[in-house]
Amino acid sequence: MNTSRSRVRTWRCAALAALLTAGGLTAAAPEAQARGERTETPVASTSPVDEVTESVVRVKVPLPASFGARPEACDWLSYLRYRSSDGPDASADADRILVAQPGILEGAGAFDSVARNTVARAAEQGSHIEFWALDRRSNCLEDRTGIASGDQHTAVDYYYRGKQVAGRTFGGFVGNGRLGWMAKLGIEQTVRDEYDLLTAELPDQGLRKQKVLCGGHSLGGVITGYFATADFDGDRTTTADAGHRQCAGYFALDTTVSTSLADLSGSIPDDTNLPDIGLGYAAVQTGLDTGVLPRSLSAPVLLNPETMTLLAIAGLGTLQDADGEADLPRYLPSNVNIEATNRFLFSKDTATFLTGSPGVKDFRLTNAAVLGALMDDHSVPLAFLQTSVGFFDGGPVADKNFPVANGSDQQPGLFGTEYKAIPDRPQGPLYTWRDYDRVGDPDDPGYRSADGTPFTSAGKEVTDIRELARSLAEQPLDFTEQYFPTKLVTDLQLATSPQVKRLVVHPEGIEANPALTVLAGDGLLAGRVPPDLNPVVADGYQHLDVLTAAPVQNNGRPEPVSTNLARFAQSP
Repeated sequence: MNTSRSRVRTWRCAALAALLTAGGLTAAAPEAQARGERTETPVASTSPVDEVTESVVRVKVPLPASFGARPEACDWLSYLRYRSSDGPDASADADRILVAQPGILEGAGAFDSVARNTVARAAEQGSHIEFWALDRRSNCLEDRTGIASGDQHTAVDYYYRGKQVAGRTFGGFVGNGRLGWMAKLGIEQTVRDEYDLLTAELPDQGLRKQKVLCGGHSLGGVITGYFATADFDGDRTTTADAGHRQCAGYFALDTTVSTSLADLSGSIPDDTNLPDIGLGYAAVQTGLDTGVLPRSLSAPVLLNPETMTLLAIAGLGTLQDADGEADLPRYLPSNVNIEATNRFLFSKDTATFLTGSPGVKDFRLTNAAVLGALMDDHSVPLAFLQTSVGFFDGGPVADKNFPVANGSDQQPGLFGTEYKAIPDRPQGPLYTWRDYDRVGDPDDPGYRSADGTPFTSAGKEVTDIRELARSLAEQPLDFTEQYFPTKLVTDLQLATSPQVKRLVVHPEGIEANPALTVLAGDGLLAGRVPPDLNPVVADGYQHLDVLTAAPVQNNGRPEPVSTNLARFAQSP
């Protein structure tokens, strides 16, 4: 076992109690900086990568009046700013600034580990860089009050039982009728938001062209492609405002910088209520404007604001007591969404899904095992939500052959290629979680599928489950995204329509700057990226691992995604 990580955990436990009381976000005064309609607030963290300073920055950039009524908070843009603790205070004085667009159903908090690791790696080599993790404007609708309490029961009581936290009562998850302003929140406004934020924070275009690296994860690569080809002053003959003139280079994390969704098959869940794109652009827009079509991408169960919040609540349990026996499945109230989601995620076959027995409440699980069941690539059957955080331990497991059988030809794509497993003794032993760096240890049971296939190995495990929990539950901006604008995806799926094609003003912009493409070896694009991109491949990684992987891997080597990002940031 990695003894240095054990020492880090000892220190972290001492720091955790004080941090959770504040919900990870320190008081704004006197440390917070204010400049006009801009705030910057320090963020406290229990991360072992402690040589990095984090803050949450909010800049007021109102939407056009044509968007209609919306909450005042939605006229602000937000991002998490990471910088070297001994580096310059002003972003303009940094050596480079990486600006990252999130993927689908993803918020700024998802970048926490890769941002810290990248900034720290560059600092070790004498370079002071910054990493800006952008939050989509629609994340203004999220209420993290319950999560910020730092206590799992308090969070459940806040979101489900009407109990107040810090004098606030939860107003409920926002329904389609209150999302009218999001009907226009598509690719044009998304890239405009990035441009407006950059010009507000770094007014000198020459400096942006010299120091800013533009990129993203998953869908963020496509957004970066549209940003690179955009024109922001309405005059194609002037190029200082062109998207590619705001960037010194591009980076793509398990994606490509392009204006096509073709490379991202499997990243958009098929069971959402995404409208049929057999409709034309005008019909889709009318449907969004009238509310006939949903303005936020979600499903009746599994993928919606409520279940995205549950991931953060599960993260809280792991932060509080990873090895303690979980009571979350029983403490949560019973409703159709939660029960159906539990059945989908915790059924070993179709018969179990239909009957609901045995269900998750029938098993004894630690808090870490609950989170692992929700997000590990050998448990959750949704590739875009998968991380490689270890494996079940403490009792026998069985093949999880629902919704598809292990080893079947239906397994790749949306469901991922790894064999899935599930605890096999209801009312039995306490199932624990073997963290990524203990897989393959002498005491590892080495679980195998019924056909003899090992479920996992040390080379397939890359993310620390406690650090994943920290990113889910400790960040002031969400890891997951509760209100993803449907129009953003429909615009991209209707890329050949005149209304979207007109946004690609400078198609040469994608090739105008050097690019770094980093792929998850077992991720959505495995084996499907053109070799001329010369991608860096992180072996054993899943789609989210490129954001969450631990700084030191099981082979003793530094984490490759952040290592290559730091190297790219230091290149001429």
